[in-house]
Formats: sequence, C-alpha cells, structure tokens
Amino acid sequence: MAITLTESAARQIQQQLEKRGKGLALRIGVKKVGCSGFAYTFDYADEVRVNDKLFESHAAQVVIDAANLPFLDGSQIDFVREGLNATFKFDNPNVDNTCGCGESFSLKEATEI
Repeated sequence: MAITLTESAARQIQQQLEKRGKGLALRIGVKKVGCSGFAYTFDYADEVRVNDKLFESHAAQVVIDAANLPFLDGSQIDFVREGLNATFKFDNPNVDNTCGCGESFSLKEATEI
C-alpha cells in the first residue's frame, strides 16, 4: 500500500507544520458525508498511533489510520492553487465518482467505515 505526495503538497505540509510550531505529519482520513458518500479529513499528527501507517515523500510525512488505507491506497496528493482557492487535491484510483461541489466522492467498491 502506498500514498505519495507531490513536491507542492510536501512543501505545503512542511510550511503548515512549521507555522504551527510542532507536529510530525499531516493526518489524512475518510469519513461518511456529503451527497456522494465520503469526504477526506485533515488534521495534524503529533504522534504515530498503534494502527497508523506513516508515508513519506519529498521530506514530508502523512499519517493514515490502517482502517482508512483501503479508501486511500495508491493515491497521490497534490496541493494546487486555483484563483483565490488553495487545496489538497487527490488522484485516488479508488474513487468512482465525485459530487458536483467536489466535496465528496463515492468508491468503486462499497466499503464500510
């Protein structure tokens, strides 16, 4: 199982952790929400928990709980700026469809969280 970051995403994670003044990594998860079923969650990780998996790209780290790995496996995470908006963007091979607002997604195979 693998999660990778683009240089832009890695740079953004490093900047946010430096701005915060502490933290080991960006914690990424998935929760049930929205019109398509799932949404990504983001938080800071100050530690690696027992069920966590740690991924590193371009000197930045991402922590994902093992229960969320089937939803995120094979994803590449980028950080993009579009006009006044800036966001993490996922190239997730497990996603079947996204909603019109872009906030939620459905998976190719139904999996329970």
